[in-house]
Amino acid sequence: MSLKTVRLRRSSVPYLLLLPALLLELLIHLVPMVMGILMSFRQLTQFFIRDWSRAPWTGRANYELVLDVNRPIGEALLRSFLTTCLFTLLSVGLCWLLGTAAAVFMQEGFRGRGLLRALFLVPYALPVYAAVITWAFMFQRDNGLVNHVLHDQLGLIGGEHTFWLLGDNGFWALLTVSVWKGWPFAFLIVTAALQNIPGELYEAAVLDGAGIWQQIRRITLPSVGAVNQVLVLVLFLWTFNDFNTPFVLFGKSAPEAADLISLHIYQSSFVTWNFGTGSAMSVLLLLFLLLVTAGYLLVTTRGRRREHA
Repeated sequence: MSLKTVRLRRSSVPYLLLLPALLLELLIHLVPMVMGILMSFRQLTQFFIRDWSRAPWTGRANYELVLDVNRPIGEALLRSFLTTCLFTLLSVGLCWLLGTAAAVFMQEGFRGRGLLRALFLVPYALPVYAAVITWAFMFQRDNGLVNHVLHDQLGLIGGEHTFWLLGDNGFWALLTVSVWKGWPFAFLIVTAALQNIPGELYEAAVLDGAGIWQQIRRITLPSVGAVNQVLVLVLFLWTFNDFNTPFVLFGKSAPEAADLISLHIYQSSFVTWNFGTGSAMSVLLLLFLLLVTAGYLLVTTRGRRREHA
C-alpha cells in the first residue's frame, strides 16, 4: 500500500465519521424544510392532504395574502408578529437580568450555596410539559394557587378572582412562565463564564477602592461579554420560536394578547386547514430569524474586532 493511499484513507476518516450526522440532518431538517417551501407556493387545503403534490400551484399568492396588512389574514399575522417581538424582548431581558444577578450573587462562598444552585436549576431541568401544565393549574381562576395567594392570603388584588389565562392577563401569565423556565439557563451559562475570571482582578479592584457595582461594571460584565452575546442570541431564538409553552398553557386558541407567531402559524395550518398560507408564514418566519441572526452576528463580530484592534 502506497503512502499516498494511506494519507487518502486517513484524510477521509473525519468525513466518514460525519456522514451519519449529515444524513440525519438531511432527513430530519433539510427535507421537511424544502417540502415546506414547496407547499408555500401551492393552494394546499384539506382537500389535497392525501396527495399534496396535486394541489394547485399559486406562485407567490400565499405570500401576498399573508403580507397584505389591509386584509384580515395579514393584519392578524402582523399583530401576532408584534406581540411576539414584545414578548421576546421582555422574556430575554428578564431571563438575562435574573440569571446574571443570581450568578454574580452565587460567586461568593457561603453555607448552602450548592443546594441553592441546585434549586435554581430545577425549572430548567423539569420537562416543559409537566412544568407548564402545573402553571396552568396554578393560574386557574377558582382554585388556582396564584389567586389563592394574591387575593385570599396577601390581599394584593381586591375584588373577584382574576382570569389569568384570558384577555390581556394571558400575556403576563405567558411571560411569567417563560421567564421562570428560561432564567436558570442564563444563570448556568453566566456561572460557567464567571469561573474564568481571575480572582486577582477583584482583589486589585478592592485595593483601588472599587465598590461592588464598579467591579460588576468594569470587570464582570466585560469579562463575560462574549458569552453574553451567544447567550442572548440563543435565548432570542428559543423564545421567538417557542411553541410548547403557549400551546400547553392555552391550548389551540390563545387570547389575542398572547397570540405568539408560532401558535398563530399552527392555527393557520392545522385549525383552518390552510397549509399553503401556513407554510408561507413559516418560510417568512425562517427568513426573519436568519436575517436577525446574521445581522446580530455581524454587529457583535465587528464589535469584538474593534475591541482587539
